[in-house]
Amino acid sequence: MQHQPPTTPVTGDDGVPSQPSGRDREAAEREAARGTERDTARDTAREAARREAGPAPAPRPRSGALAALRTPAALNTAPLVVAAALWLWALPRIDFRSIEEFGLLDRFPFGFYASLAVLTGGFVLTLRRAGTAPLWPATYCAAMLVALKAPPAILYDTVRYAWASKHDAIISRLLTEGTVHPGRELSGGMSAYDQWPGFFSLDAALVRAFGVDAAASFINWAPVALGLLTVPVLILVYRTFSDDWRLVWTGVWIFQLANWVGQDYLSPQGFSYLLYLTVFAVVVRHFVLPGSAGALRDRSALDPAAAAVPPPTTTRQRAVAVLFLVPIIATINASHQLTPVMLCASLFALCLTRRYRNLGLLATTGLIMLVWNLTMGRELFLETLGTLREKAGDLLGNSRPGFAGDPTGPGPELVGSANVLMVLALGGLAVAAVLLRRKLARSALPLVLAAAAPLPMFAVNDYGGEMIFRVYLFGLPGSAFFAAAALVPAVGAASRAAAIARRTAAVALPVTLVALLAGFLPSYYGKEGMHYAPPGETALTRRAFDRAPEGALILAATGAFADSYYRYDHYERWFFTEQEVDENLRMLKDPATYLAGGIPAGRPAYVILTPTQGEAVIGEGYLPEGGFDTLRDALKRSPLFAVVEESPYGLVLRYRPTTTG
Repeated sequence: MQHQPPTTPVTGDDGVPSQPSGRDREAAEREAARGTERDTARDTAREAARREAGPAPAPRPRSGALAALRTPAALNTAPLVVAAALWLWALPRIDFRSIEEFGLLDRFPFGFYASLAVLTGGFVLTLRRAGTAPLWPATYCAAMLVALKAPPAILYDTVRYAWASKHDAIISRLLTEGTVHPGRELSGGMSAYDQWPGFFSLDAALVRAFGVDAAASFINWAPVALGLLTVPVLILVYRTFSDDWRLVWTGVWIFQLANWVGQDYLSPQGFSYLLYLTVFAVVVRHFVLPGSAGALRDRSALDPAAAAVPPPTTTRQRAVAVLFLVPIIATINASHQLTPVMLCASLFALCLTRRYRNLGLLATTGLIMLVWNLTMGRELFLETLGTLREKAGDLLGNSRPGFAGDPTGPGPELVGSANVLMVLALGGLAVAAVLLRRKLARSALPLVLAAAAPLPMFAVNDYGGEMIFRVYLFGLPGSAFFAAAALVPAVGAASRAAAIARRTAAVALPVTLVALLAGFLPSYYGKEGMHYAPPGETALTRRAFDRAPEGALILAATGAFADSYYRYDHYERWFFTEQEVDENLRMLKDPATYLAGGIPAGRPAYVILTPTQGEAVIGEGYLPEGGFDTLRDALKRSPLFAVVEESPYGLVLRYRPTTTG
């Protein structure tokens, strides 16, 4: 750089700066005066123009408002408001009274689907700041749960789901009699509910506490209540294995969408499942053995999203924790038959690791289960042991879904396809994460083992055709966590592969969540024709039971209809299509003679056939398409049966044994 020489003032010969002359000073003063006059005139003109134009407008706050709308709080709130408006607009327009073959899928208005899409988009946006504002993803999870499962609770004027009405009947009987009779034999396997009465006793207490007539007053809200109670327990489990709130909340979101198996209603399974998750959360957080973590406390050995292993506990601390868990484990055993077995399987799987080798807890849990099965549940327990010779080792038979044959009709077929695709999608994502994020799989090994622990149940029993759904349900927490890990890449990795993974996840995450939502809806609502019965149908069913004398035999195509167990301790029941398909096809050749051959001599018998049963036998694959109509028409024509009542809500017939056909 070149430096310029310094500028020096002009000086006289003596070195002193020269001074202007008197003439120059006068000229400068006159010029300054003229400039001042010009400035004054200009200011005067501006002031006059301002007065003529009026007062100046106030500054516009537009820029401030726009800035406020761009804040994180506003961006997180906007989708909630839009989704709520769409959902509330759509709710009264859900045409649930005219359900056809696709359930509610073609009865939901466009606004309902739009609200779910907006909630999904809003949830994905909240994940960007999930670490600093985790309440926003929590709000969206709760909103999605309500949006998905509250419509039946708000709209339906009867109990949704036949098994829920069955449980309402059990609770009503318990309230009436005030006790249980574990040794009393009841038809249809109803004695089991007296042998495992814990859940029903709790509900009877709630009926008394709420001051309502029956559990039917709140029964349709059970999926929402159980779902909301499950969320904090899942967070405890997932936070044990991950410090990344994005991964945690995505796991919770996927769990909600993948929980389509229909066990979240007011049931012993739904209640016991919540307690099972509670026990699991306590174990993984407070039962770490000293010296078992090894390198899993070193951040350099962990996945960036992984959490360090919880602090170890002493023998005394674990003993105190066992005392805390014993009442919960006892409640599980008093409420449900299968959940204690699944709990023992999960605890045994955890014992395969050094971290959670708590043999004392496993022994305590097994002892409680054995004591209950040999006392209160002795009869059913021994009966189940007797079936093991036939069922044990039959992997294909035990993994068969509950229906006897293949569902018929486009609606049930869509539901079956959606079920399969949901299982494949969830399992594929989880396996991919275990293989690609091995450090995370190593630190979260208890979740891997818990997801796999139910699988051996396929070698034991079919649980009435329900085992495949229960295995899926108990493996869901671990599967949902790793499915989320496949979609939420680790933060902080600077490699090229990590950058590609983040760009891919930006597209894959919302697309996958929308796809899971699309699979949930037909899986959960595609068979709604067999889950909702109008009040006229339930009234017809109750009149039929009240008309029948004590001890009569009540026949129905299936037990999957509302109030099928109304006053169940006063009657015998025969759900005659709940058998192998080949036998049903033989029955359809001459329904009247077939049914008459199964009615004991001298026993009064009535047949109840309702539209809900027609949906159920097709949806579950008991009868071929059109088979229910064939059955109904044949019984109406037969002289062996007399029509007692017929309406759009159903048909009631009385058996006439003295008439020859």
